[in-house]
Amino acid sequence: MSAALYAANHPAEFWRPLLAAEPDPSQWDGAISRAAAGLPYLARLAGDGIERLLEATLGEGQFGAGHWRLSPARRLYYLAKPLLPRPLVVRGRRRAQARAQQTFPLGWPIEDRYRRFLWGAIGELMALCDLSEVPFIFFWPFGATCALVLTHDVETADGQHFVRRVADLEERLGFRSSFNFVAERYPLDHELIAELGARGFEVGVHGRRHDGRELRSRRVFERHARSINQHLRRLGAVGFRSPLTHRHPEWMQALDVEYDASFFDSDPFEPLPGGTMSLWPFTIGRFLELPYTLAQDFTLVDVLGERSPRLWLEKAAYLRRFCGMALLNSHPDYLREPGHERVYREFLEELSGDEGCWNALPREVARWWRRRAAARSVEVLPGARIGLVQRNGSGETEVVS
Repeated sequence: MSAALYAANHPAEFWRPLLAAEPDPSQWDGAISRAAAGLPYLARLAGDGIERLLEATLGEGQFGAGHWRLSPARRLYYLAKPLLPRPLVVRGRRRAQARAQQTFPLGWPIEDRYRRFLWGAIGELMALCDLSEVPFIFFWPFGATCALVLTHDVETADGQHFVRRVADLEERLGFRSSFNFVAERYPLDHELIAELGARGFEVGVHGRRHDGRELRSRRVFERHARSINQHLRRLGAVGFRSPLTHRHPEWMQALDVEYDASFFDSDPFEPLPGGTMSLWPFTIGRFLELPYTLAQDFTLVDVLGERSPRLWLEKAAYLRRFCGMALLNSHPDYLREPGHERVYREFLEELSGDEGCWNALPREVARWWRRRAAARSVEVLPGARIGLVQRNGSGETEVVS
């Protein structure tokens, strides 16, 4: 994996400190080396230089060179999955979930070590530079403490028929979201797609056919990518999520997108389990990555058997505490079921009217993150404000928004 894909995510770019004199690169290197002690052992095998650390964490390099390939058994399962009765799929996933968590090397549902690494890096820098506080361009605009991004993957024609119901629920509670359509699996309802845009929702592409074949090889994916790019242009879409979250950061550079949403912070239940450990957007080469940070609805309700949004709300509270991005991926295909819809509705009702949480479309988050990265001051960035990083009496790093 090319470390260059992640070079734009240096902690200095994450924090965007506003200091009269920029810290010397050697000071950043020293601070990063000290902070790296809290990262997973496997993430540090190649050393504590920032390029290798970013590749191992954001680039999932800590999971090994074969991480991006589905095993033959999993490939066969996902090819057959559309033909299997849903109760059989659910029972199989439930049997596998305990084993998946036991062998998973990251924390779940909360993996805190990359967050602590970033807080530690700025804290160690402050100690090296004898600073008690550092002003920075705050992470989110318009006075918000955190971001909430609602996304949906529309996997079947039945799911497409339920999209208006989901949009109506969200609109009634004051939310907007994005809907990612599979381009060639079912006839797209272009009247619905135009209506969503007119109502302030967003549309993205969720692969060509959702059959698990797009990432069999680089050559195969690049051929699919040409068709996906055509669909993106036809729909006026700028975002993509890969079916099954089957992903490969180098191959996906062939996509003409502003952002991708195929990665996650931590998830032991996906076909390619793993995680970037990031609670914020980050750059992968040509595009911004928006990792989902809340468990998918199928995982929450069907695999874990939850009957309330408790886990979503607990993770959202954690993300608020550390100014993160709560990004949820749910499916109109499953929301058609009363139990799924009730859990999702209760989650939205709990967060409705929360002025400290910026509910934004994924394209808005990606564009904000890019503008923030380029801005030299808050004055040139509409909606921006100054935050403060401070070291408390115990020497711990805190953010004051």
